Amino acid sequence: MKTLLTICFLALFSTAVYVSMPINDKSSDLGICVVEFNASFNASNSVDWLDKLSDCSGKRIDIVSEPNMQKEHKIVVVPTIIIFNEGEEVKRFQANIMMQLEASEQDVQEVIDEILMSSF
Repeated sequence: MKTLLTICFLALFSTAVYVSMPINDKSSDLGICVVEFNASFNASNSVDWLDKLSDCSGKRIDIVSEPNMQKEHKIVVVPTIIIFNEGEEVKRFQANIMMQLEASEQDVQEVIDEILMSSF
């Protein structure tokens, strides 16, 4: 019983936290912002490396609690990662049919680095 409670506790508190936050707020308009769109029912397929990306800010949006964001950004599959630069979409990575993102942290970081290098 103790093991079962421990597993349940870990499952509840090891999932990604999604926030209700507008993407086009002032912070995302000032540089590169990487946004993961996912749903609470698919939290097990959330990317765990979003906070490890460098030279950008990161946000998570739950499309269940923010359906207007899903519609606005034309999210058809979760998770979807969109990279914004100065508030404009630059690149989109979408999950496969199994609702798993095939793009890696390195793939996303390379796009961020390309954006930074193109500004020089």
